[in-house]
Amino acid sequence: MADRRPRLAITFPVADGLPVHDALATDYEVMMTRALDPEARVAAMRSADAILVWNWRREVPEGLGPGLPARFVQLVSAGADHLPFGELPPNAVVASNVGAYAAPMAEHVMAMTLALAKRLSANHAKLARGEWDQRTPTATLAGARCAILGYGGIGRATATLMRAFGARIDAVNTSGRTDDPVDSVGTLDDLDRVLAGADVVVLALPLTRRTRGIIGAAQLGVMKPTAILVNVARGAVIDEKALYDHLVTHPDFSAAIDAWWVEPFRSGEFRVDHPFFDLPNVLGSPHNSGIVAGSLDRAVEAAAENLRRFARGEAVTGIVDPAEYVE
Repeated sequence: MADRRPRLAITFPVADGLPVHDALATDYEVMMTRALDPEARVAAMRSADAILVWNWRREVPEGLGPGLPARFVQLVSAGADHLPFGELPPNAVVASNVGAYAAPMAEHVMAMTLALAKRLSANHAKLARGEWDQRTPTATLAGARCAILGYGGIGRATATLMRAFGARIDAVNTSGRTDDPVDSVGTLDDLDRVLAGADVVVLALPLTRRTRGIIGAAQLGVMKPTAILVNVARGAVIDEKALYDHLVTHPDFSAAIDAWWVEPFRSGEFRVDHPFFDLPNVLGSPHNSGIVAGSLDRAVEAAAENLRRFARGEAVTGIVDPAEYVE
């Protein structure tokens, strides 16, 4: 690479008008592999020093990855749990797109939290039935405790908005430290204590070996019977059956679900194994918390900035440890 610019393979179609090619051209020889025929695509990837990828399983020919020389794989997605790590170039550093979707996701968390706290869906349904219910009180975020599990970009952006409503923040991250003005900070070792005191629990954790199923019947059991649970992480951080059963037996408990257990991106279909949509204390969205006008373009631009740092020998962000994902 010393006598030439490094080569970058972009494996998905970039939106028209997005200047990512020009932005990267100073540091890379950019190859848009989706526009190539299969043979040329393979040849391009075999010459790539870095890869910008959206969905590895769909964009990279099966079995090709372990033989690729790429030293850096940059994801457009914030999560890395969908990666087939055994299919990646063996010597590549892998980086997720941390924080790229934080602002719109924080807005989505607030929308879902407020909708449940103010019982908007429930009261709308009552009105539709001709029922005028001014007796049942709604909840306020002023003085409420909000536990944010996964205090990265999404968690911090959510905390900023929560504080504006007067909520107190209990942060949970890997280090147990933060410079943010939170009321407490801890690690997953403090999970039960944090859950027990929370009026709102926001899940913004990556899906790893440690966090898979981390919210199960026992954890739900220590939460307040009136708590609100918001999941914008991955479906599998929650035990699906345990959550459904808890919602049935605790009608004052509510859950907002943006991330589901079986989704099209990874599984090719959307499916729930329990009738969540029959429950009045559930609010759902189709894993679109980070998708607003221009958000995907901005995510690609954020990924491009990390690629530039790699090409220039600077520290990159979002480095993924495969040991956290591979059994």
